[in-house]
Amino acid sequence: MKRALFFLVGLCLIGTACTKDKTDYEAELDDSVSEHLGFKEAAKAEIGAYQISIEARNGVFYKGYNEIRLRITDTSSGETVDVSSVTFLPIMISAENEPTSCPHRYEMVYQPDSNYFSGYSVFTNQSTDHSSWVLYLDIQIGSQNLSAEIEVPVEEQVNKNLSMTAFEGNDGEQYFIALIAPQKPEVAENDLIAGVYKYNKPSASPSGKFPDPSQFSYSIVNDYTLALDPRMPEPSMGNHSSPNNKDLTQQDDGLYHGVVNYTMTGNWTLNLIMMNDKGRILKGTKVPADFTPGVEGVKSELHIDILF
Repeated sequence: MKRALFFLVGLCLIGTACTKDKTDYEAELDDSVSEHLGFKEAAKAEIGAYQISIEARNGVFYKGYNEIRLRITDTSSGETVDVSSVTFLPIMISAENEPTSCPHRYEMVYQPDSNYFSGYSVFTNQSTDHSSWVLYLDIQIGSQNLSAEIEVPVEEQVNKNLSMTAFEGNDGEQYFIALIAPQKPEVAENDLIAGVYKYNKPSASPSGKFPDPSQFSYSIVNDYTLALDPRMPEPSMGNHSSPNNKDLTQQDDGLYHGVVNYTMTGNWTLNLIMMNDKGRILKGTKVPADFTPGVEGVKSELHIDILF
């Protein structure tokens, strides 16, 4: 009888711990979990006889990963123009007039089936009253070389499942991790996709007219591994994890794919350890696996907080 009583008391204590100081995340969900679906025009410009249209999901540029489509048409006829190449360089100008960039596809890729050029930009900051993003485009049409500068607004990413992080690795390089999927997770095993990028430090001083692309170069890192340990770190959740998660590794599309198993909705932390192609840890720390009701869970030095 005593043993049964102690068991019931234990269940009550655990139940209390799992509801203590619990964040009212459900009140945040409508704003935090929004899907980026169809492509719409987010920016446009006219250069001579040509119309340039830049499309993004929902017609908005967000902080984090943005897939981008660029179309060029004849202004008078509206017909698609035969374009040889397009280069794309996003530059942020700060209040101190200091230019910086972000991971992006410099040479956009033509998609003949749909008549647009595709690329991406991982905007590292949202626009403010004191800083703005400008897209520098160079377009080759026959023997003509056209240049355009288009200022665009970049909004804060409200969907925390599409967050990003920037950090310096133990090798002194500057890295960026941007979540791409799932946009709207389910209580299930979810395919987790991220882009992992590195800033290429310039080997020479700027030359030619501004901006010199060699000063703002980024690349996808190859054959790295992101070891994954997802946990609910709030005191009310006791730092618990879930089974059947898979580390993120690079696939043929250049992106990093893994599996994250969300066993319930709420605040989760993706604890990460990033290792290079030789297995050297460049960032991240292992987190304790203890169940700690009433105590906030420890996070890896490399982590991304999400909410769904």
